[in-house]
Amino acid sequence: MSVNKAIIVGRLGGDPELRFIPSGRAVANFNIATDSVWKDREGQRQKQTEWHRIVVWGPQAETCAKYLAKGREVYVEGEIRTRSYDDKDGNKRYVTEIVARDVRFLGGAQGGGGGGRGRDDVPDMEPMGDFGRPDPGEDDVPF
Repeated sequence: MSVNKAIIVGRLGGDPELRFIPSGRAVANFNIATDSVWKDREGQRQKQTEWHRIVVWGPQAETCAKYLAKGREVYVEGEIRTRSYDDKDGNKRYVTEIVARDVRFLGGAQGGGGGGRGRDDVPDMEPMGDFGRPDPGEDDVPF
């Protein structure tokens, strides 16, 4: 058995970027910051910020682009994926992303964006479920 599941709660580092692939399906990308705070051996408070790249597909992508903004706190649940691409110089690059299955808007915006929208302005969001892929049949299970 294997499990590929990530749960992130943090703040957006910028507004979501929405685009549409040739089939017309929406995809949104945004980054979320999470912080770890601890005291070092000298008792000094330390803080480390980790950035997570999030990809959201379909109607949920459009909703994220409409209602999320820089500084907004968000809960994201999804699957970790690594993909590769060739940069403009022909070098192979790798990027690790969380493909969101469920995005929940938390609290209000901080540090900009959001336009003062309250929680009542944000529609309920349903989990995407299948990431837009068909479920594999029993014959497709790789073991």
